[in-house]
Amino acid sequence: MNLLNGRRFVMVSSTASKVDPEGPTEFEYWEEDGVVWGSYTGDTVTVGRFVGTREDDRISISYVHALVAGGVAAGRSDSRMENEPDGRLRLVEEFTFAGDDTPHVSVCTEVV
Repeated sequence: MNLLNGRRFVMVSSTASKVDPEGPTEFEYWEEDGVVWGSYTGDTVTVGRFVGTREDDRISISYVHALVAGGVAAGRSDSRMENEPDGRLRLVEEFTFAGDDTPHVSVCTEVV
């Protein structure tokens, strides 16, 4: 089942940076046979890409993005899919940046 195909999410909170509610980072997901990939942009990110896997309600990805301020950032994340009361999906993501083992958490909600 390709549950994530074409689903879009916006970041609502992050321990790594303040989220701009007027222009949050937006993610688009695709999935086939347990492989997950997609792109993201907005807020502090010019353009980003990710690839990984999904098993049940867990998503594990590697990501890289170009920063609005210049330079790039990369890392790994593990997300837990949850259901919002209104039926939308929510992703609770635990992530680290390459070269920095500081754990961070972000929350993204599905855009319908």
